[in-house]
Amino acid sequence: MEVVILDDAERVGPVGADAVAQHVRRNPEAVLGLATGSSPLRVYQELAARVRRGELSLARCRAFLLDEYVGLPADHPESYHAVIRRELVDRLDLDDSRVLGPAGLAEDLAAACADYELAIAEAGGIDVQLLGIGTDGHIAFNEPGSSLASRTRIKTLTAQTRRDNARFFGGDPEAVPHHCLTQGVGTILQAGHLVMVALGQAKAEAVHHMVEGAVSAMWPASALQMHPHVTVILDPAAASRLQLADYYREAWAAKPDWQEF
Repeated sequence: MEVVILDDAERVGPVGADAVAQHVRRNPEAVLGLATGSSPLRVYQELAARVRRGELSLARCRAFLLDEYVGLPADHPESYHAVIRRELVDRLDLDDSRVLGPAGLAEDLAAACADYELAIAEAGGIDVQLLGIGTDGHIAFNEPGSSLASRTRIKTLTAQTRRDNARFFGGDPEAVPHHCLTQGVGTILQAGHLVMVALGQAKAEAVHHMVEGAVSAMWPASALQMHPHVTVILDPAAASRLQLADYYREAWAAKPDWQEF
């Protein structure tokens, strides 16, 4: 696990975009894993800027979303496909038809989850997966207690997660759906490269458990310790609970110019 602590939060976008762009340079048909929430926004903004400048093209890429609310109308502005379209796809040369998310409006949700796993497998798997982390250590919507071998499935959102997400629903936790479809921890761990972005003091405890704590279902993100290729990008506040922060800074500063993520 490579932990990157940046002194300037403005560097989060370029560093995260570098981690994604290296895969597209190697393979213009790379399969991308996209996360919603506030953490990846700086990365998406930088990717969009590079496309506008002609430095990068995602036209041949495919993308899969981590999760989707159950029962939220397809035209709702906070459905995750709508969020990704607004925050990323509409700013890129990536065709919206090549972006797939779990079918939160399906009549048979269990079948929709199985179909989603099959679609990822048929695409050859996800090359690089962007991730955020919840204050309770959840990744995607794998809440504390989730199986670390779990696959795409329906989950009930905790009250904490619904409070955290209320800011996207006019500040009303009751407007946040109770259920979602989410890639499982096991599904996420099959991606080739995991790129985690965490910003702010509120994420510091979760980051500590993810990077330096015991691997436990109580902190689902701690399962990333078992993955061979993880990049964690932090600002100083999110890194403030890390015991080995000085070492992580030294390792990043001494990284050879030729070595990619």
